[in-house]
Amino acid sequence: MSDKLLVIGEARDGVLRNVTFEAIAAAKKINSDGDIVGVLCGNDDLNAQAQEMIYYGADRVVTVHHDELKTYTSEGYGQAILPVIDDESLDGIIMGHTAIGKDLTPKLASKLESGLISDATEIEVEGDKAVFIRPIYSGKAFEKKTISSGLTFATIRPNNIPALERDESRSGDVSSKEVDIANIRTVIKEVIRKASEGVDLSEANVIIAGGRGVKSEEGFKPLYELADVLGGAVGASRGACDAEYCDYALQIGQTGKVVTPDLYIAVGISGAIQHLAGMSNSKVIVAINKDPEANIFNVADYGIVGDLFDVVPTLIEEVKKLK
Repeated sequence: MSDKLLVIGEARDGVLRNVTFEAIAAAKKINSDGDIVGVLCGNDDLNAQAQEMIYYGADRVVTVHHDELKTYTSEGYGQAILPVIDDESLDGIIMGHTAIGKDLTPKLASKLESGLISDATEIEVEGDKAVFIRPIYSGKAFEKKTISSGLTFATIRPNNIPALERDESRSGDVSSKEVDIANIRTVIKEVIRKASEGVDLSEANVIIAGGRGVKSEEGFKPLYELADVLGGAVGASRGACDAEYCDYALQIGQTGKVVTPDLYIAVGISGAIQHLAGMSNSKVIVAINKDPEANIFNVADYGIVGDLFDVVPTLIEEVKKLK
């Protein structure tokens, strides 16, 4: 069993992402009595973020400040985090399976000559071993993996391992680490976000996703309204993105984002296997489609056979009444 685990925190616009707290909970699952050390990188004051990690279960946090860490690059973050790993004599490392996590962790694993279990959706403890469960074959099957030797290094899929309760009574040490970051070959001059404002799609508890059946960019407007009243985010199938009804930043599926919300409402989506790979592990799936033979109904918990342009406005009105 791992005695000391490092959780790599991730923030967006100065706010920690929920998957950071889920990663802390995952580390606690691996060893409830272990020492959980957080690490945060950036160029601003990270003390408030560090304190949040402690409230959610970290025992102490190391912050790394440098001008080169203003915007994420695998080179910059790699050079910042490796010295922390060297200092800590770690038994394990946990991070969210996000765009940054998918890019950074293989680089760290290579440098550390370590194995890496990616995209774990569940963790079980059998004796003194942590067992990581992850989907394979586009989510049609699951495999169990354990670390036989070396670091317990894994990424966890957002929205699968619940975060611990926030506890403001917890206290822990926050220290700063000085690092030298040099020879950065990647220069990021500007970051332009194409994703919609509001709830982060990959961490949303409710997602309203539109497909080709939405028929146009205009057809997505009721979906945004439904997402707004439900406090959720809007996604899309690749077909809708290819048809230019919406931006590819909203794409869910094998070649897009993989999501696991509490509620997934598929609107005008036929249910191609590539799309199912990105959302079939959602806790409750509702399908709205006028074709009763659509494949999406095979994975849906609830199905509505009807014209989405009639059904969605009715849903909006009923939700508003309930509120």
